[in-house]
Amino acid sequence: MTDALRQRIEDFYLPKQLVEAILEVGGIPEDSQEVDIGIGFIDIADYTFLSKFLTPKENQLVLNGLYTAFNSVLRRHGGYLNKIEGDSLMFHYGGLIDPKTRHQKDQAESRLYIAKELFYTCVEMQRVAVVFNRADSRFLDDAATQTDRFALEQAFSIVQRLRSDSELSSTMTAMFQIRIRIGANLGEVTIGNFGPEGARQWDVIGIPVIDAKRMESTAPVGGLRISSQYYEVLKEHGIVEEYYQRFRREAGALGSRYAEIDRDEVFTCKKVYVRDKKNAVFETYSVQVNPELPEQIADQAIALLEHGRIGANMIVELLEYYRGNRFVIASLENALTKTGIKVRRSPGYELMYPKRFEQMLKESGGSRLKVEQRLQAEFSTYDLLNLLGKYQDIIKQANAELPEYIPYADYDQYVSLVRDEHLQYYDAIKTEMAQRAYFFNVVYPMVFESFRGSILEYQASEEDLEFLSG
Repeated sequence: MTDALRQRIEDFYLPKQLVEAILEVGGIPEDSQEVDIGIGFIDIADYTFLSKFLTPKENQLVLNGLYTAFNSVLRRHGGYLNKIEGDSLMFHYGGLIDPKTRHQKDQAESRLYIAKELFYTCVEMQRVAVVFNRADSRFLDDAATQTDRFALEQAFSIVQRLRSDSELSSTMTAMFQIRIRIGANLGEVTIGNFGPEGARQWDVIGIPVIDAKRMESTAPVGGLRISSQYYEVLKEHGIVEEYYQRFRREAGALGSRYAEIDRDEVFTCKKVYVRDKKNAVFETYSVQVNPELPEQIADQAIALLEHGRIGANMIVELLEYYRGNRFVIASLENALTKTGIKVRRSPGYELMYPKRFEQMLKESGGSRLKVEQRLQAEFSTYDLLNLLGKYQDIIKQANAELPEYIPYADYDQYVSLVRDEHLQYYDAIKTEMAQRAYFFNVVYPMVFESFRGSILEYQASEEDLEFLSG
């Protein structure tokens, strides 16, 4: 009984892919290796909010189902599920665990294989998350076990129950959306056994792993962020162009606005500042993965309109989050306008460009209505948000700097020089500090408060109509 139980425990907890790799090698690798691998991290966005709708047991079942879905993608591509930590997971390609690279002698071919499989795995993970929200298991292949199917059935039953509840169904459709962010990177790491006896784990460590995690933590929700080094590998081997053309074809077939997307909008270069590295700058690329994203966000916004102030707040959050995406913002604006919402331009424009606004007001004979009509004709919501972004970029630029080195002769002279430099620096940045304070405390929030007010105005009018008809 003890031996049988031990075997069951080992079968239950030990990763089969790791066991099979060690059996093929013929022994437990004692030494670590330095090899190129591809690392991916996934995190569920806002899971704390989503978990409020579930009991602890239901949380476990939903997460188990979701991770079963992700693992099915990894199995299909040959990736290794390294670890799960709460609502996030780590996976990788390459090294001893990967059956393809284990026998690959050509390092260039191995690197290309890892780069391509990791990239398309990340894309497929995002798409599986979208399908998972619909309680659709068609992404499973014939190799899926009965245990896998049962785990998904349990998770789907919870999602379907929430959405079939007469009091919660519309709320769940609008708010209970599992969305993930993914980060990925390539590089040389140390791979091997880590940990004390009795608690060892096959793992990878190194700067590429840390950077992959940073890619995930700054990745767009529903999207993918990769390092610039990884992007260059994908570009060199034609994977960037291949994916771009595929993405546009899919968007066109779905009738999405993304059918007209540019390559630089599918792969958007962006500098990311990491606070825990003293605002170190990383050049990265965010990747669009959902060819129906503009339409799905617009549908979600329309569903949120039925949920009062909470719904209005979440729509404003969508506008704020996707403010740099012209396709999503255009789709949102179109949907809200068709519903009857008057998305005004003048309050935000007046705050950003008070002198220009004053001139426009004079030209319109003091009529704010005419100025609003003119702004409606000249600027879309995206144009207004784009102006806000340019304003923010200017405000962020710091011109004054303290000298990195101040010579030392004696204490009194040194302290005097340092004091003078700090006073000069303070005088130089006072104006910059005031401009930033005004932007972040007045301009930026008021632009979005204007949007919120437009939505609340519509909701109030709908409530009045409902009251009069009742």
